[in-house]
Amino acid sequence: MGTIEHIHIASEASKPMVSLLEAGVIAGRGIDGDRYASKTGTYSRNPTPGRHVTLIEAEVIEDITQRLGIPLAPHETRRNVTTRGIELNPLVGKNIQVGEVVLEVIRFCDPCAYLQNLLGRPVLQPLVDRAGIRCDVMTGGTIRVGQTITVLS
Repeated sequence: MGTIEHIHIASEASKPMVSLLEAGVIAGRGIDGDRYASKTGTYSRNPTPGRHVTLIEAEVIEDITQRLGIPLAPHETRRNVTTRGIELNPLVGKNIQVGEVVLEVIRFCDPCAYLQNLLGRPVLQPLVDRAGIRCDVMTGGTIRVGQTITVLS
């Protein structure tokens, strides 16, 4: 089990991420107010599954900053949810629950040159195999900072 440490959304592609203490999550769409729920994200034209919600480990962000000396804040990863205390990569193919929200973990969230160019820092290589996971929303509801993440299957 892990916990939600941060929630972030952006209203449109390339817009700054906004921090939230709680967020509505819509089944089949994503986080209310986020660019991917409204289909205005950079990769929204790509219909592949796993575009509703993204998660990344706080421990990865801290490692990149502390060990490699590359400043990186949770909102700068462009991921929706920052977790603590749970390894995300092994969750691919499983369902997880946060409050009443159920997410199907579809695939890894591979880092891209877009993020590195947006930040102007060499984060691409340090994020390889550590950039988080992509999920689809099976059951909507509300997520909150501090909530527990439980693996269902």
